[in-house]
Amino acid sequence: DLAMHVVLPELDGRILAGAISFKGESETDPALAFRAFANRPEPDRVAQVANRVQAFIRLQRTPRAERKLAILIPDYPSAPGRTGYAVGLDVPSSVLAMLHDLSEQGYAVEGIPQAPRELLYELERSEGGLGLGDYLDLSAELPAEAIAAVTAAWGNAADETGLCDAPPSVLPDMSGRTEGGVQAPTTANFPFRAATFGNITVALAPDRGRSADRRADYHDPTLPPRHALIAFGFWLRKTVGVHALVHVGAHGTLEWLPGKTVALSENCFPEIVTGPLPVIYPFIVSNPGEAAQAKRRIAAVTLGHLPPPLTDAGLDENQHQLERLVDEYAQADGLDRRRRDRLAKLIVETAQKTGLASEAGVAGTDAPDEALRRIDAWLCDLKDFAIKDGLHIFGRSAEGETDPLREQSAAVEKAALIAVLDGRHVAAGPAGAPVRGRRDVLPTGRNLFTSDPRNMPTPTSFDLGRAASDEVLRSYMQSHGDWPRSLVIDLWGSASLRTGGEEIAQGLALMGCRPQWDSATGRVTGIEVLPSATLGRPRVDVTWRISGLFRDMFPTQIALIDAAASAVAARDEDASENPLAAKTRAEGKISPRIFGTSPGTYGAGGEDLLSSGDWAAREEIGRAYLDATSHAYGGADGEGVSAPGAFEDRVAEADLLVHTGDDPGRDILEGSADVAFIGGFSAALAALGKNADVIVLDTTDPQKPKPRSVGEAVSRVVRARAVNPRFITGQMRHGPRGASEFAETVDRLVGFAETTQAISGTLIEVVHDAYLGDPVVRDFILRENPSAAKVIAERFLS
Repeated sequence: DLAMHVVLPELDGRILAGAISFKGESETDPALAFRAFANRPEPDRVAQVANRVQAFIRLQRTPRAERKLAILIPDYPSAPGRTGYAVGLDVPSSVLAMLHDLSEQGYAVEGIPQAPRELLYELERSEGGLGLGDYLDLSAELPAEAIAAVTAAWGNAADETGLCDAPPSVLPDMSGRTEGGVQAPTTANFPFRAATFGNITVALAPDRGRSADRRADYHDPTLPPRHALIAFGFWLRKTVGVHALVHVGAHGTLEWLPGKTVALSENCFPEIVTGPLPVIYPFIVSNPGEAAQAKRRIAAVTLGHLPPPLTDAGLDENQHQLERLVDEYAQADGLDRRRRDRLAKLIVETAQKTGLASEAGVAGTDAPDEALRRIDAWLCDLKDFAIKDGLHIFGRSAEGETDPLREQSAAVEKAALIAVLDGRHVAAGPAGAPVRGRRDVLPTGRNLFTSDPRNMPTPTSFDLGRAASDEVLRSYMQSHGDWPRSLVIDLWGSASLRTGGEEIAQGLALMGCRPQWDSATGRVTGIEVLPSATLGRPRVDVTWRISGLFRDMFPTQIALIDAAASAVAARDEDASENPLAAKTRAEGKISPRIFGTSPGTYGAGGEDLLSSGDWAAREEIGRAYLDATSHAYGGADGEGVSAPGAFEDRVAEADLLVHTGDDPGRDILEGSADVAFIGGFSAALAALGKNADVIVLDTTDPQKPKPRSVGEAVSRVVRARAVNPRFITGQMRHGPRGASEFAETVDRLVGFAETTQAISGTLIEVVHDAYLGDPVVRDFILRENPSAAKVIAERFLS
């Protein structure tokens, strides 16, 4: 059903309107004594689709000069200094570009700010608001079950934090209303951070609310949004009267609100907040999974946009000096022994002073040749790192762009936004990472679609995944002198779509399995367990920690993995060859091997604690990570069941975690997910009193997979990207959004230090010197984004 009714229509660029009928038994036919299955319409779903169609017709028929639009900028109250942060996109500059484009196309646009800083200042002036009484009237029309959930989580609307007196421009409430037996203030108002430029309203959505802020007696894991976010949706639709909503950049809040994955019902909060509004969502083309989430949960037209241009990191002055010394050493080797030995000593001493020696893995007992080999390899690794040269601005080409497809993409993005706001069809286009060989995703500006999940993992992806898993095994054997017996592998939705299932293939290969494919269609039809003798090593007992997005998108792959685990567990093989089979025999049953959060919830579990800083020991983050991974998944339909404590047992027995990074356009210091998953696992080990390796598997070049320790992986990002003058200069071209990139880097770096305890103080000092120690960079951050400067200083002090 997912493939036929959701994925395949997306290939045509269709908007997912939702389900309007469901299969059910009809009345018994007396003559045939038979009850046939038939589609039964669901009245409220029919009404919702009709409302959505009506909204698009209204958009089409309204002249551009009369259309009212809302442009929504992402905001993260739990991540200060990052208003307008979206992966790879300069959101404030993109919004300004859109305002100019809309004005040129006949929209009524007035008073466009001159600079991104001015735009963000305007948004903080809070021009808009919805009266409490109006909210109570409108929310009374919502399903009682949904409003009851909001009230249970956050209390009555009249008690909402942030209510203020309505300004004169806002229609006051009617007097005399009560809620829950309490007199509601007649001037109470939900204020929104918004600015109006003619018929275009630019706004920041209210925080959905964090679980740390809930009432203490509320424990529902599917945390509903605050009253303010629901009021915001009412305000846009009822008060401002917008014809469409443009959400700029990946990703926001709306598509992650609680509710069903697809075929939403009236009680699902994405629909409650957005209603039938047409949603247009410029989305980075290399993030197919989260784009699909927006399509399926808020019926968005996802317009793919370019990732930032990339450039080689190169080497800084100190690294260049080391490289020259290493080259000089190579020339002296075999010609002048005394000069060679002096150079070897100088190289190691120089590398130790800068901290590069330890980051390169040089041990005090290493022979000179081995130490120099490690330093040389580390320098090559840094030099080849791809870094962002600034950020993308929607509908604009980077200065000096020479790639014709990237140059064309800017024009297509710009035209596509105007077309969809006219209610016209926009051509569908694939999603993927162009720098990983997916040139077919260019030009961007098309309505993104994803791969057919029935083909995953593809034969090519399986070969690449198997090669990557071999590198993990080789690295572990070199470090420990033995094979790993048990490991945990992170499995994410977008990564699986980008790679065609390489991460799935890694785990299957480690277990000694491979998919079977239908020769005519290429679809995966089953699993083959390879004979132990052909592996040349023991099978690995693999536990899969799946993301919420993977759970939603890939029930077929979950069933496939579960079938593979069951087949391996049933093998009559010795414990030295098959630890999973031995454990199954000892326990008399196979325990689950696929785990994730409860249905409808997302994340790793420790995000709120990490963002709030409201924790005393990292074991608390580890416990949150373990508690959140509460459900086991499997069976023919890939469904989940509550399995408290089962994942904890698997973590306690693991020899290592494998966390894969496949996209050259982003690294582990961007976004909250990597530190939440990697740091959560590391903190869980501390909570359990256990030790295990934590491996970041770099498959950005699928032909050269490279496993690194988490400390090595973070060091590489810091040395090659975070403190690189090329990167810093590129971000400084983007004003407040560039400063937010520095805040993001510092926040995630300190998060890794707090959760893994594998990050050196030297590394943090290097970043401090680059951002706050350099007066030019420090003054830029203070001027363009004071909130980012504040969070950077606070995180360094923490």
